[in-house]
Amino acid sequence: MKLRGHPPAKPMLGTVAGATLLAFAGASFAAKTLVYCSEGSPEGFNPQYYTTGTTADASSVPLYNRLVEFETGTTTIVPGLAESWTAAADGLSYTFKLRKGVKFHSSAKFTPTRDFNADDVLFSFNRMADPAAPKTTPGTTYAYYDDMDMKEIVARVEKVDALTVKFVLKKPEAPFMANMAMDFASILSAEYFDKTRAAGTPDVPDREPIGTGPFSFVSYQKDAVIRYKAFDAHWGGRPKIDNLIYAITTDASVRFAKLKTGECHVMAFPKPADVALMKADPAINLVQQNGLNVGYIAFNVEKKPFDSKAVRQALNMAVNKKAILDNVFQGAGQVAKNPIPPTLWGYNDKVVDYAYDPVKAKAMLAAAGVAPGTEVDLWYLPVTRPYNPDGKRMAELIQADWDKVGIKAKLVTFEWGEYRKRSKTGEQQSMMFGWSGDNGDPDNFFVPLLGCSAVKGGGNVSRWCNKDFEDAVQKAKSVTKQSERAALYEKAQVIAKEEAPWITIAHSVRFDPVRKEVTGYKMDATAHHYFNKVDMPDK
Repeated sequence: MKLRGHPPAKPMLGTVAGATLLAFAGASFAAKTLVYCSEGSPEGFNPQYYTTGTTADASSVPLYNRLVEFETGTTTIVPGLAESWTAAADGLSYTFKLRKGVKFHSSAKFTPTRDFNADDVLFSFNRMADPAAPKTTPGTTYAYYDDMDMKEIVARVEKVDALTVKFVLKKPEAPFMANMAMDFASILSAEYFDKTRAAGTPDVPDREPIGTGPFSFVSYQKDAVIRYKAFDAHWGGRPKIDNLIYAITTDASVRFAKLKTGECHVMAFPKPADVALMKADPAINLVQQNGLNVGYIAFNVEKKPFDSKAVRQALNMAVNKKAILDNVFQGAGQVAKNPIPPTLWGYNDKVVDYAYDPVKAKAMLAAAGVAPGTEVDLWYLPVTRPYNPDGKRMAELIQADWDKVGIKAKLVTFEWGEYRKRSKTGEQQSMMFGWSGDNGDPDNFFVPLLGCSAVKGGGNVSRWCNKDFEDAVQKAKSVTKQSERAALYEKAQVIAKEEAPWITIAHSVRFDPVRKEVTGYKMDATAHHYFNKVDMPDK
């Protein structure tokens, strides 16, 4: 059911999920229940298959753990399911000592018979590494593993003993430990997958997840609500709240209305136009920071007319980025000229962006043989993202800009999961997309978004593969001195600007509105939303 409707008489009992929510909570409303108004539906609950923040927020964040994790609010690596680790002097192997006594969740269909151990680590990584291994959900890809070309990095994962694993690499990989803290590296239960496969229902774990995370999965009503409960036996300590509910609310104005009435306690991605109202509301804390992100338009270089560099450059010149920043972001951000934000090391400030020049753009298009009135598809985001608060409005502005130079853009969108699915196959001509950094390393932008392997994985939606760019970013992965890596990334940014597979639009400021009765909430550096440390007053 759609989570809309009228303001509730009692804040917790309204449109979040009506009678179904009451049926779930029952007496638990005497307990601590936090409602998060999320911006969209997850693509699924297996974090190995997906790269979007919406899906990570619903899966890897509450339900799973990784061997190492990021300290919330930073990209500092801290112990997770591994309590310690050592790296070989040559950088070709990493040994992880696993935490003892870690429990998996249980459900009506599965009760674990053992604790987490090395078998779960080997299962989780080997299934991504083996191209012959059948997917538990047909039609999916191991998007991150493929996009980051992990099969060319990890030679094998060895079980040293029940609580020790060793990753043997094919080559030194500077960002390896940061990559291990990312969502795709979440550890699954080998026992659960074995049991469901034997029962002839191999896809069940992808829909009814079992992990080691601070919350366990209760239920999901598609496009409406996800319910979790605190995991009493979590190795990091039981969360202070008892129930966690994601009220899926795609409209940012509706999310804000629910936040004001107390129908939700935290909301995702407010409209910039609402920020001043939130700051003035005595019931709301507005947390903010510069986003580790980029929003962009990607040209599919495999499709005409975008197979021409001159056309891509011309359409860069045709877009008035300052107008987009003013009208869409309400000034809460800065114009982007590079694929990485200026807050990230390796940023090349010497790169010169394409100036807004519709006259020159029109002349370049004519010289490239593009006839006036040429029609192209421009896909726009159907959901609010941290790097783009209003995809439709941005698309309308770009459509008007391109019309001035003789390009007729047809605006197209799909439901978020369908949008991502179709983009991976290259169906689009041009599309709006963006990225929030996962680990504080420039590699996390360049390789998954513009690398050659990411064309196959689907993260490189421009489907652009450039040898000089690829050589630079791959070499940067193999050297350990940050200054040398930075120089290579600076070179890669020059190439990307010249070749213009994207129109880099903006780096946004991120806002997390939180009701003041919620304590202990910390904004995450990677745009995820963590609730395992928050608290609320007793009812």
